[in-house]
Amino acid sequence: MNVITIQSEAFQEILSKLDSITKALDNKKGKTPDILSSKWLTIAETCKILSISRRTLQSYRDQGILPFSQYAGKIYFKLNDIESHLEKNYKPAFRNGKS
Repeated sequence: MNVITIQSEAFQEILSKLDSITKALDNKKGKTPDILSSKWLTIAETCKILSISRRTLQSYRDQGILPFSQYAGKIYFKLNDIESHLEKNYKPAFRNGKS
């Protein structure tokens, strides 16, 4: 086992840098640039996730297929509602070409 001796200031600088790196990694871990990271989605994000047009999304709103919230003239959709809608309409794969 080798023992390395360094000055106190150098050791404190190393600790400070390690702390900065740890904080940066923790912040990065919690932030996902992907649109799926937000709980509330805009019209554009919702259309992108579902691969549908704005008009189709408007029809889903009009027909009550997807619930939404309106605030300050903007429309938002909950990611959980979109996931629930997809799960509700899930159809398992057919086996041997039979339903």
